[in-house]
Amino acid sequence: MADVTIYTDGSALGNPGAGGYGIVLLSGPHRKELSQGFRLTTNNRMELMAVCVALETLRFDGCNVTLYSDSKYVVDAVNLGWVFGWEKKNFQNKKNPDLWQRFLRIYRRHKVRFVWVKGHASTVENNRCDQLAVAAANSSNLLADSGYTPD
Repeated sequence: MADVTIYTDGSALGNPGAGGYGIVLLSGPHRKELSQGFRLTTNNRMELMAVCVALETLRFDGCNVTLYSDSKYVVDAVNLGWVFGWEKKNFQNKKNPDLWQRFLRIYRRHKVRFVWVKGHASTVENNRCDQLAVAAANSSNLLADSGYTPD
């Protein structure tokens, strides 16, 4: 089983507005950076999408993953068990059910430990993810976030 360290960040320029995610994956001597921008989305969607894409990028099931995020929304939902209660209630009255369901499918294929880090602080890789996310949100190659629905 591979040991993988993942850093993720999401950003929205306006909330809602254009947004993007940034990911840094580290495993042994390997490093991979990923990012993508979207025309209309929210910050929380980008934070959660970054986590989904990062875990989906792993080539083998059963990885030992330490995932660093500055999103209390994501980290607390998992570490405090909220998302599992939401799932039992079919995500009734919860935002982003499409991404939470996507997350749970891939989350269960690995051993994932979430660590919250302070955003825009001294965590080098988290700052790199922020740069990637903002650059993606500002790019001309923006996709539609098909799961985003305005309130």
